[in-house]
Amino acid sequence: MSIPLTPPEALSAPLVLDAPKSVEIVKADDAPGMVPVPVERQQEINEQARAFITEVSAMSPFSPEYTSKIDGINRLAGQQLVDSAGTSSRLLERSSTSLAGAKKSGSSAQVQVASTLGELRSTVEDLTPNNSDLSVGRKILGIIPGGSKLAKYFQKYESAQTQIDKIIKSLMSGQDELLKDNASLAQEKTALWETMQGLSEYAVFAKALDAATVTRIDEMRLEGKIEEAGKLDSDVLYPIRQRHQDILTQLAVSVQGYLAIDLIRKNNTELIKGVERARTTTISALRTAVIVAQALANQKMVLDQIDAINTTTNNMILKTSEMLKDQTSRIHQQAASSGVSVETLQKAFDNVFQTMDAIDTFRSQANKSMEGTVQALESGLEKSRPYLDRVRQQEGN
Repeated sequence: MSIPLTPPEALSAPLVLDAPKSVEIVKADDAPGMVPVPVERQQEINEQARAFITEVSAMSPFSPEYTSKIDGINRLAGQQLVDSAGTSSRLLERSSTSLAGAKKSGSSAQVQVASTLGELRSTVEDLTPNNSDLSVGRKILGIIPGGSKLAKYFQKYESAQTQIDKIIKSLMSGQDELLKDNASLAQEKTALWETMQGLSEYAVFAKALDAATVTRIDEMRLEGKIEEAGKLDSDVLYPIRQRHQDILTQLAVSVQGYLAIDLIRKNNTELIKGVERARTTTISALRTAVIVAQALANQKMVLDQIDAINTTTNNMILKTSEMLKDQTSRIHQQAASSGVSVETLQKAFDNVFQTMDAIDTFRSQANKSMEGTVQALESGLEKSRPYLDRVRQQEGN
């Protein structure tokens, strides 16, 4: 009695890996609204700004205290600017590495995974039934050891098993590195958010200082203090606006970097999903390959033995030839409908290729996304570089 074999269950849905879109360039004027400051905190900052300008306007422009206050304006948000620039530089390096990973160049975890998936695909393609002749031929007078096509195919699978095991281990190692990279990015994201909150508050403070200074200049001019008003305009308002511009520029670069972190983490997550599917699907396919190859080899052995007995019996017992012929036909029919089919093996391999095709498509999409992010970060850093140089020069003085 034949036992029908059913093919392995197909994946519930095709694997689709969606690469996130590249982040758009953030304008300096739009950056503060992306990291809002609570209304209560804004009111407190506005009061501090008005008090500061009132105090400065009452000082003599030639006093050391007045000079100290001006220096304080020039150092506004100095540490946050330095921290933000460092984070943006690290993110640009990460983005460039991720882009290299999508292009299979460099040395990141994405590169390792991409290279290993390519090696896995080549190895599995060599074992695909379409590339091997697994037809069951007829041999009389027994079986020639090692001469069976199925046996050769099975030996080919066994020889590749060690290599496949190494590839699977490499995939798991790459997957672990991607998980570690995402954990590191999560910490970077938290630190960058704190820096952006500080920059956003300083942006509110600089804006409030600007408004309070303009108001005080107008008041002094109405009071007839034209010279004092001009001094406040040149000595105080100018550095305030200059520093406000520096803060907004670096805040925009930081927001750009924050968005880049999300993009890299999403790319890593999608690639982790693809690796997991490729790894589990491949193992399932190869296990199915063992079962099918063994079943086909055993079937071939039985059929060859039946053919040999049939030939010998026909030569010795002519009277029973009709009955034996009928019996042999039934045996072949039973063997042909035994349910052990190369299609079972082919379906398992199709699942592997479906997964790998999805990963290839994802890498192509991720390549374009991360290239756009790199360009956005480079543009932001290029804008902020003269401001940061000026900050360092001022701090050095």
